[in-house]
Amino acid sequence: MTDAATRLAPLLHRLFDGPPPLRVRAWDGSETGPAHAPTVVLRNRRALRRLLWQPGELGLAEAYITGDLDVAGDLGTALRTLWTAVREQRIEPPRPTAADRARLVASLAGLGALGPRPPAPAGAARLRGIRHSRARDRAAIAHHYDLSNAFYARLLDPSLAYSCGYWTADPDDPAYGVADAQRDKLALICRKLALRPGMRLLDVGCGWGALSLYAAAEHKAQVTAVTLSAEQARHVRAEAERRGLSEWVDVQLCHYRDIRGGWYEAVASIEMGEHVGDAEYPGFAQLLTRMLRPHGRLLLQQMSRGAHAPGGGPFIETYIAPDMHMRPVGGTVGLLEEAGLEVRSVESLREHYVRTVRAWLDTLETGWPDFTGLVGEETCRVWRLYLTGAALAFEQRRMGVDQILAVRPSDSGGSGMEPTPAAWYRASVR
Repeated sequence: MTDAATRLAPLLHRLFDGPPPLRVRAWDGSETGPAHAPTVVLRNRRALRRLLWQPGELGLAEAYITGDLDVAGDLGTALRTLWTAVREQRIEPPRPTAADRARLVASLAGLGALGPRPPAPAGAARLRGIRHSRARDRAAIAHHYDLSNAFYARLLDPSLAYSCGYWTADPDDPAYGVADAQRDKLALICRKLALRPGMRLLDVGCGWGALSLYAAAEHKAQVTAVTLSAEQARHVRAEAERRGLSEWVDVQLCHYRDIRGGWYEAVASIEMGEHVGDAEYPGFAQLLTRMLRPHGRLLLQQMSRGAHAPGGGPFIETYIAPDMHMRPVGGTVGLLEEAGLEVRSVESLREHYVRTVRAWLDTLETGWPDFTGLVGEETCRVWRLYLTGAALAFEQRRMGVDQILAVRPSDSGGSGMEPTPAAWYRASVR
């Protein structure tokens, strides 16, 4: 009787137009592929059935999430090997002809892999309504950020900063970790915004309040913190009360389009712009401009995608951040300028995100039993895949993240900016 790996080998060769970059171990213990390559483990025939019904990235991801497919050894090494092969061999998504489909069905029938479509994992986002309507945005934010405050508290640093840190110490310094990098990021943002006591700061998409609470505590800024997540709003209010900052931090649970008032000396939006949408971003940029008084500053920290590389993708949009949209950083700069702002500084933090994401991933792996107890095995496998893939995307420059500092000029063109940015970084030297 022919083993499963022998039957799979021709399919893999056709897919990669030659020897596959990964070794495959089938459910019967048979193997095919390069001897020293990372090994993908097909734990059952259902893994192949998932790929038949959902070819490409999403089918692979769902097979991994459910445990139908696994990786022997380091997941990051396997993904890096696969992505390198896809890039170097210019592998395109398969476009099978009718004859190809017939051969594939015959091969899978011989493997006993035919059958009804397997159910999708429970964690898939199922959004309804018009994209980026208030109701759909609220559902998209809830899907990601209302997972569990306990989960995020365990995964992140004590400030619950869920964005790229700013690593100012040597990577080999054991005394410096993700909490220090997040603190240094918050301090840098406040220096770029030139916060002083009594200044009004609008924090759009405040998350769990890391920046809002820091700006109030360290700079006595009067902060309006805006979030669409009920769980986040509840946490920020409770934390502000616990720290004695309630008079400095006003939490508003609303959509960004419903923000009222304006004339802030400073506005910040930390990795919230990815949720706005492509068609909606010009309106978002105009709103940020309206919120500022002349000489007021905007600090936008936002992820971007490479000019010729994908970012996001079906897996992230289905299981992590539905409806997200990223563009090359130059596109965002252009939209801010068109809205009436003057962009004064763009700083890439791409390598900083590699370290940040890997720190979160290390926390997930070392605390795996605790995390599975909080949210279940499948959700933890979603996050393992997400964090591993994100670190690799930033490492390979398929995704980026940037701090963009802009100012609303006065009618006469004045900016009120310092002549040089030297003071922003002086406090970061260690």
